Amino acid sequence: MQVHMAVGNPFPLIYLMAGEASGDVIGARLMAAILAVRPGARFAGVGGPRMAERGFASLYPMSDLAVMGIVEVIPRIRRLRRRLRENLADIAAQKPDVVVTIDSPGFMHWLLESLAKRPPLLPRIHYVAPQVWAWRAHRVKRYPGLWDRLLCLLPFEPAWFAQHGIAAQFVGHPVLESGAGQGDAARFRATHSLHAQQPILILMPGSRRSEVPRLLPVFRRMLERVAVHETALCPVLPLSSAVADTVRRAVATWQVQPIIITELQDKHDAYAAAAAGPGAALTKSGTSTLELALAGVPMAVTYRVNPISAAMARRMITVPHVAMVNVLAGRMVVPELLQQDCTAEKLSRTVLTLLRDPAVGAAQRAVFGEVMASLAPPGQLPSEAAAAEILEVLDRLPHPPTNR
Repeated sequence: MQVHMAVGNPFPLIYLMAGEASGDVIGARLMAAILAVRPGARFAGVGGPRMAERGFASLYPMSDLAVMGIVEVIPRIRRLRRRLRENLADIAAQKPDVVVTIDSPGFMHWLLESLAKRPPLLPRIHYVAPQVWAWRAHRVKRYPGLWDRLLCLLPFEPAWFAQHGIAAQFVGHPVLESGAGQGDAARFRATHSLHAQQPILILMPGSRRSEVPRLLPVFRRMLERVAVHETALCPVLPLSSAVADTVRRAVATWQVQPIIITELQDKHDAYAAAAAGPGAALTKSGTSTLELALAGVPMAVTYRVNPISAAMARRMITVPHVAMVNVLAGRMVVPELLQQDCTAEKLSRTVLTLLRDPAVGAAQRAVFGEVMASLAPPGQLPSEAAAAEILEVLDRLPHPPTNR
């Protein structure tokens, strides 16, 4: 293997690739953890606003990669291929010491496959193991040689990958560092002039432009139904910058006007206010379920994608649950209202139950604590554990750098 890094070199160039909002947050924390140990480290690649706050200059807008769904990706193929070529050219020009791809398995695997075929062979690390244990398990056969190290967020993943001959390391889940459980309920209510018993409903339609158009119309109709019974209901929409303008335009004519928030602290304060009650959340599946669980917000998970994508996915899914809280608990803890069950009528009934029945929320919270404990790496923060794995790869490289 030709490499570019000297043992102990304090100035590595780390090429980071994040393709969506959650990956951007992971990337920002990873940068901080690496710099705490290796202050001279430099970064290049693709990221979003959280990474930009730490001085990261993205090669192109991260939002170009934020697409989900088998059918939804088809119109974006040409643009994604162009971005792939740009990445390969940039990597060839910059000659980084290691490439770290974060989540977004579709595009990132394209990139990793391309890099594996091009000399010099750079060290490659994939952070956030692909969830092939949940669906498309056959894809695991394509992974040998794709990366040099696989970093897992979930405690059961290393054993699953080991059964398929792939080494993987559990580094813990970044949600534990999110601050999602440290919001200020009183501050949120004061900031937005909400009285103490005004019910709060957190609505999380997703961070991808391909997701929100399918959930927002259902949310609107659901709110109209719920507001008949809860006249003081306050909907809150925490949004990523990638979809904020789209959502603002969409909700401008809603009968029940939501509070739109884009700041992280405001989101965590909203979580705290909903957790303190009365409050609940409706969220798409994914990391948001773990954020809400960490904050103790009673929730239901809902999702709707293109019907063709959904039909294809159903044939490939191998786990009984979609919500990560349910997957980790091994049972149905929070309701899942997906596809044909993602209707205004069903969502409104579920929301009213969550808002009005304290026993339902208490039962969920009892399991949330167990789930969160299972996500912690021993003796470290998740970002520190991931940074240690990356720096170990760098420090094992035998040859001096050629890119400086």
